[in-house]
Amino acid sequence: MIDSTSGNVVLLPLAKRALSLAASVAANSLLAALPRQDYQRMLAEMDPVTLRSGEVLHEPGQRVRQVYFPSDAHVSVLVVVEGGKVLEVGLIGREGMVGIGLALGVEYSSVRALVQGTGGALRMPAGAFLEEVARCAPLQRELHRYAYAKLVQARQTAACNRFHVVEARLARWLLMTSDRVRSARVHLTHEFLADVLGVRRVGVTNAAGDLQRRKLIGYHRGEITILDRPGLEAAACSCYGIVRNLAS
Repeated sequence: MIDSTSGNVVLLPLAKRALSLAASVAANSLLAALPRQDYQRMLAEMDPVTLRSGEVLHEPGQRVRQVYFPSDAHVSVLVVVEGGKVLEVGLIGREGMVGIGLALGVEYSSVRALVQGTGGALRMPAGAFLEEVARCAPLQRELHRYAYAKLVQARQTAACNRFHVVEARLARWLLMTSDRVRSARVHLTHEFLADVLGVRRVGVTNAAGDLQRRKLIGYHRGEITILDRPGLEAAACSCYGIVRNLAS
C-alpha cells in the first residue's frame, strides 16, 4: 500500500508476515532442503518469532507443544543434573530445529533448550508438525538425517569433554557458534562458557587468555571476536570438523 501523504510504501501486516516467513525459510537449511510445495504448505502453520537470549524453549519433563526452526538465532541443548548444574550436549542453529524428539515419537523433552543468541525463527505447533511428518516423506528424510547428526554431535561432545583440553574445546565451541550466527563476533560471558563446557570459570579465563595472546580471538566486555579463523580451527580439537561436516 502507498501512503497518499508521504508517497512511501507501507507493508500491511499480512505482507510483513509473508516476507518474514520467506526470509526465515531461506535461512533455515532444513526447511530449504524440502520441495517447494511441501514447505509452502508448512508455512501456513508457522509464525515468525524472535527468540531472545536467555529464553527457555523446553525444559526436561515438559511436554513439547511447539517446535522451532531457527534462522539466525542459536539454541543450546543442556542436560540438567542435581543442584541445577548444566552441561551443553548440543548446539542448534540454522541447520536444524528445536524439538527433534517429537519427530521420533517422544512427546516430552529430556533436555533444556536455552536460547543463547537472539535471532529469528519459525515456530510451529506440535500437532501441525506431527501431521506434516506423517504426510511428507521428504520431511521425514531430512528429520532422520538431522536426528542422526544431533546424535553424533552429542556423542562427540561427551568424548570431547572427557579427553580434550579446555582450550581446544573452547575453540571448537566458538567456531560452532560462529557458524550458526554467520558472524565472527559472539556475545558470551566466561560464566556461561564455564557452564556449557563443564569447567570452572578460571579454566575458561585461562583458555580464553591463551587464545587471545596468540591473537586468535579478541575479548572485551562479554564479546568475543574471532580474529584468525584458520588459526582457531587449528587450535580446535578434531571434534569440530566431524560435527561441521555433518551439519553441512
